[in-house]
Amino acid sequence: MIRKLLLLLEGCVLLLGLLVVFVAWQQHSALNQPLNLEAEQLLDVPAGATPGGVLNRLESEGVLHDAFWLRLYWRFNLSGQSLHSGEYRMLPGQRAIDLVRLWRRGEVVQYSLTLVEGWNFRQVRAALAKQGKLKQTLEALSDAELMARLGQPGIHPEGRFFPDTYRYVRGTSDLDLLKQAYTRLEQVLDEEWRTRADALPYRNPYQALIMASMIEKETGVPAERGQIAGVFVRRLKLGMLLQTDPTVIYGLGERYNGKLTRAHLHEPTPYNTYIIAGMPPTPIALVGREAIHAALHPEAGTSLYFVARGDGSHVFSGDLEAHNRAVREYQLKRRTDYRSSPAPIPETATNKDSQ
Repeated sequence: MIRKLLLLLEGCVLLLGLLVVFVAWQQHSALNQPLNLEAEQLLDVPAGATPGGVLNRLESEGVLHDAFWLRLYWRFNLSGQSLHSGEYRMLPGQRAIDLVRLWRRGEVVQYSLTLVEGWNFRQVRAALAKQGKLKQTLEALSDAELMARLGQPGIHPEGRFFPDTYRYVRGTSDLDLLKQAYTRLEQVLDEEWRTRADALPYRNPYQALIMASMIEKETGVPAERGQIAGVFVRRLKLGMLLQTDPTVIYGLGERYNGKLTRAHLHEPTPYNTYIIAGMPPTPIALVGREAIHAALHPEAGTSLYFVARGDGSHVFSGDLEAHNRAVREYQLKRRTDYRSSPAPIPETATNKDSQ
């Protein structure tokens, strides 16, 4: 009887061993099978999808076979591993195990959107709408409704988002990306505000943000930001009008066609700094850290005017006579390749032009 039991036990052990070898071989074959692809494909894994469901889908599409053994492998080897949603890149020559490793690492395909310094919010929304991989949820909303959806009701959106390159995966919503940009701007502004210079004419960080937006739009030369800030700050302290063209252009909105006229400079809008005292009511563009830093650390000096040379840089002057000479040289006798803001209104119309 004992001998029979031993023989039976040996037989069971042998069968178990053979079963283990069979399972191992099947899993090895399934894992090392090449994916049936002739060209690169993106595998979309929606939120909530399971490895088993995705494997079954790939088998039904003919990309792989023996999904049962692959499901078994995941269940016994990666049972605690979640499957990240997003897109996974599948290439000809890849094996099933390569795909499983991508899933394990959560190596989803990433896309990027760059928000550019100097953009207005209308341009931000247009850029978001062009991102085909973003989940579009804001298209039908007004700016006010959008800000409410962000959890910032009553906040004007202009200048409230940090210009940077943001990476995202398929299925990310446009709202999620805007939240990142909004939070990032708040962080940067707070960091810069805490190290600001003394005796600045701003009551709060938001006013510094408004100033930074004007600096951002006024110069394409990074080294000039501090000088531009210095001019604006001195003019504010002296009670002079800022008279900066970008604010006028912003106030015109979509009516601006690339040409600023004297009539525009006299047109009353909340943003026309040729008419209103102090700064406009909101920022006029996205601003980078450098412009915020310049607004909070204006360069000392005596200049109260500046005029564009036409190469992106400016001539700074401390008195009206010197400024008028620069205007005649660089604005009234423009080169054919001149590029900058339009000319200021003539001396007979104003003598406080800061361009």
